[in-house]
Amino acid sequence: MKKTSKGISKGIHYTVEDEKLIEYMKLSTEDKLNWLEEINEFTNMVLNDREKDMREKLRKGEI
Repeated sequence: MKKTSKGISKGIHYTVEDEKLIEYMKLSTEDKLNWLEEINEFTNMVLNDREKDMREKLRKGEI
């Protein structure tokens, strides 16, 4: 995360419960990659170009 001149982090912040992390860790590498591919396909289908641009700016910490 980038920090602003005031020391405030920009970008996306979230927390995940330990149980969810443990569940994810138990997945095989192939299952993790399949899940990621499905999520990417879904978001690319449902987001318009403006939303995709906003998503990239959030990821880069620009907004």
